[in-house]
Order: sequence, then C-alpha cells, then structure tokens
Amino acid sequence: MSYFRTALLLGVLTAIFVGVGFLIGGQMGMLIAFGIALAMNLFAYWNADKMVLRMYNAQQVDRRSAPEFYGIVEELANRAQLPMPRVYVIDEAQPNAFATGRDPNHAAVAATTGLLNMCTREEIAGVMAHELAHVKNRDMLIMTITAVVAGAIGMIAQFGMFFGGSRDNNNSNPLGVVGAILLMILAPLIAMIVQMAVSRTREYAADRGGAEICGQPLWLASALGKLHNAARQIPNQQAEARPATAHLFIVNPLSGRGMDNLFSTHPNVANRIAALEEMAGPMGRGRYTPSAQPAPRASGRASVPSSAPPRRRGGPWS
Repeated sequence: MSYFRTALLLGVLTAIFVGVGFLIGGQMGMLIAFGIALAMNLFAYWNADKMVLRMYNAQQVDRRSAPEFYGIVEELANRAQLPMPRVYVIDEAQPNAFATGRDPNHAAVAATTGLLNMCTREEIAGVMAHELAHVKNRDMLIMTITAVVAGAIGMIAQFGMFFGGSRDNNNSNPLGVVGAILLMILAPLIAMIVQMAVSRTREYAADRGGAEICGQPLWLASALGKLHNAARQIPNQQAEARPATAHLFIVNPLSGRGMDNLFSTHPNVANRIAALEEMAGPMGRGRYTPSAQPAPRASGRASVPSSAPPRRRGGPWS
C-alpha cells in the first residue's frame, strides 16, 4: 500500500506540473523551467551524498576506527542482503541518523555521536536497520524524483507570474494577473505538501522494513522515543542552518515536535511507535527493556547484540 500511495502522490505532483504548464500557456517557458530544474536535480542526484555528508562534517569510519558501530551496520547489511554501505559518524550531541546515496551500491549511513553515546546496542541496531531499509527501498531515488517535479513546479509558477503580468500574454493566460499571483503562491505550496507526504510515507515503510531486518520492532520503538525526547532538548545547529536536509534524518532534527501535519516531513513519533508495537505482537516479541550496555566505542568487537533471537524460517535472523 505504501508504494501505491507514493506512486499516487508522485502522480499528483506530475498532474500539478502539467496543469500549471497548461494554465500558463507558454510551452517554451515551461520547457526552460523544467530543463533548469532537471539539471539542478540531476546534479544533486549524482552528488547529493557527498554534499550532505560534507555539510555535516561527517567522518568516515571503518572496522579499525569504530569496530562496534561498523560491525552492527555490517551484520545488518548482510542480513538485509545489501552491499556494505560507507559508514560515517557526525560529531553532534543530538542523537540522530540518516542514509544517503542514489542506490544500494552507492549508499552511506551516518549516525551522530549523540546516538552512539545515548542509545544501547539494541537501539542502535534498530535505528541503523531503519536506515538500511531506506537504502533497500531506494527511497533516496524516490525523493530525488519528487524534488525534480516539485522544484520544476516552483520555477514554472514563478514564470507564471511574469507571463500573467504581461499584456502580450494575457490572452494566452486564462488566469490573468490575479490568477498568476495565486498560481505562484498555491502551486509550490501544494507541491511542498505532496513532497512532505511522500517523505512521511517512506518513513513508515522504513520503520517496517527496519524492524524486519533486525527482527525486533521494539528496538526501533525504544530508540524513536529516546531520540524524539532528546531532539526536543538538544538543538542541532547544523540542521537548523540547513532545514532542507531535515527530511533525511530518522527524527525531525529541527523542532523535535514530530507533529503529524501537512508540513511535517516526519510522521508523529507516537504513531510510529504504536505501529511498531503492533507489529511486534504477531512476531512474538515481548516488551523490550533497554539494557545498561554502553554505546559502541572505538575499540572492541562489534556485533548486533547477542540477545537477538534466532530468525524464524524465512525471517531476518538466519
């Protein structure tokens, strides 16, 4: 159902794009705007991972520099049957994480030092499984396509303002000056709402996929509650300076409110936890009590916690 909803929302964006072009009446302007937006987003598609990792001063780690954390990601990637992604650590007190990259063969996952210091191994495994689910679902590609269309809508709407205000084009524009102004305001707004809805849909899908990868939905549920509360108290100054990247993180790094509204890139955290708890029932997982295990450090052997139960036939733990 989530893939159908995502496809439907992308279809709505495409319909808005075509509709705006029709109302403006200038195919040449529409093509120019689309070409610019496409070029910008193609550049972002090929370079977005490098750009966002550089923005957050992420440092790549390996089995020697961060063996426990790297080992958790490595084991989860094997269980998800994914190529091993590049692993990064961000020096940031707010606990959070994100995935980036255009496809599973060019993926990277990053966690903040706050996440590694505040969460147990089980919770870290739940969070990183969520990020690997994004990689497996190719969500970065979906969000790139969404950005292309939404960006093109915004640029075409701006062209519409000029076309609508021009005497030479009033006959070809059925909206006129007032209509063009409304078009310039409403079209990007609607596109943004749809873009946010696509992002929230993929978060729910990644929650479910991550729970299936690690086999323990309550690990992620526990982590989400902890990250949500911490994000309300610990500001992420780097994210505040770059709000356009907020949708990448597992929880909202800006306000931490997690409100399930039209303008939120993240679903309500309570709803996400409830969905994971509901998922845990049929899987036979009992209530999760966070252990007192320390967070992964830069030394020692890494692994997904040994308390993880063996996978049932066809499940993620064999």
